[in-house]
Amino acid sequence: MAIREYKPTTPSQRGMSSPDFSEITTKKPLKSLVRVKRASVARNNRGRITTRHRGGGAKRFWRQVNFKLPRGSVATVEQIEYDPNRSAQIARLKDQAGNYHYIIASKGMRVGRQVKVDEEVPISRGNRLPLKNIPTGTTIHAIELTPGHGAQVARGAGTAAQLLAKDGKSAQVRLPSGEIRLFQAEAMASIGPVGNEQQQNVQVGKAGRTRRRGIRPTVRGVVMAAADHPHGGGDGGRHKMARPPTTPWGQKTLGYKTRRRKTTDKYIIRARHEGRRK
Repeated sequence: MAIREYKPTTPSQRGMSSPDFSEITTKKPLKSLVRVKRASVARNNRGRITTRHRGGGAKRFWRQVNFKLPRGSVATVEQIEYDPNRSAQIARLKDQAGNYHYIIASKGMRVGRQVKVDEEVPISRGNRLPLKNIPTGTTIHAIELTPGHGAQVARGAGTAAQLLAKDGKSAQVRLPSGEIRLFQAEAMASIGPVGNEQQQNVQVGKAGRTRRRGIRPTVRGVVMAAADHPHGGGDGGRHKMARPPTTPWGQKTLGYKTRRRKTTDKYIIRARHEGRRK
């Protein structure tokens, strides 16, 4: 995918760019695999805001992506499509039984290519097989954390993990963040990196594009009144915060550890922060 730049006819277009969608083969999704996405607008079941600065945005339809194709599947890529709900592109597959599926499109995936899912399949981009049968050093994506639960790791545009080593029932994988983590050898993974790698180079350019994504404006706490934010108040002008950075409800932000699942720490061999300290 290439990046399309605009001839600036307005000030907002001067630094704006967008994907050129040259790899997209159709603009119409399959109706049987699309459903209406009803947004909760960042509120819980009681109507209270749980995530700030969210709301509005363009109307979207949810593509039902199949993250756990059954073993023994042999499907053919019919279309490469755009998915408004993720950064990666998706591929429409038709299997040998005539059923259609959406999967995350790997880099270089083209119409007419076959995708195979089984214990022993060729090591080619798009194919899916267990980690125990993948050669060491292979680039992979869409990895299962728990066998049978479907792909959960390395699904964003341009992301890729690497299989480093295998030892019995476990395998070491370097994740896109730099973390080295243990996975079960029976976990399924797809070969190759995720496509649409130029997505990270897109320049938003103007506030309107961000609003259409459902992201509302953010106001700094130091410019609020003291009744609205712990950082607010003062005699006007620029001043330093009188306390560490916190949310409007007093929860610490910068430097505050948010990881709660301590039971999975035993699977992390090398944390993603260790390389930054050196």
